[in-house]
Amino acid sequence: MAAASSPGGNTPAGPGPDPAGPAQLQYSLLLEHLVGERRGPRQARALDPGALGGIPAPPKSEEQKLIERVMESCGFKAALACVGGFVLGGAFGVFTAGIDTNVGFDPKDPYRTPTAKEVLKDMGQRGMSYAKNFAIVGAMFSCTECLVESYRGKSDWKNSVISGCITGGAIGFRAGLKAGAIGCGGFAAFSAVIDYYLR
Repeated sequence: MAAASSPGGNTPAGPGPDPAGPAQLQYSLLLEHLVGERRGPRQARALDPGALGGIPAPPKSEEQKLIERVMESCGFKAALACVGGFVLGGAFGVFTAGIDTNVGFDPKDPYRTPTAKEVLKDMGQRGMSYAKNFAIVGAMFSCTECLVESYRGKSDWKNSVISGCITGGAIGFRAGLKAGAIGCGGFAAFSAVIDYYLR
């Protein structure tokens, strides 16, 4: 018997395999595993930079995490600001003493020329005085800003303004209420300007 041919040509119309069948089946199975009922639960994991073509970072040890927590603490920031303020204040005090023409002069005998030892002693005393003041102000401001930022949970210009007002008010309050208010406003304005230019 002759094989039946298709209406449009001489190709036999037997029950041959459907070329779209296996591909369609595999695609359906893939969809079931991705978005269907066979989809597994998502596992929360950190983004691996190596998956995006970057260099994968090794996991941090407990010592590294402890060091990061210490460096981000308010006490460490206050101590760092205190040391920085001490160095900066000392340098500023020595500089101002170096350009002051009255350094080393005795008020009781203004016509006597001071010795080099007296000039260096006066410069050292002024530098130490400036260093202590700068260290105290720096530690107060840094600690206050850290506490305000921790309380508010935000890092913006308002933290600098609030901490500047608290620091200036606390320093000026020793001279009275009016001096405290002036110190609060002055330090707050100065902190806002510095924060604006730093950001």
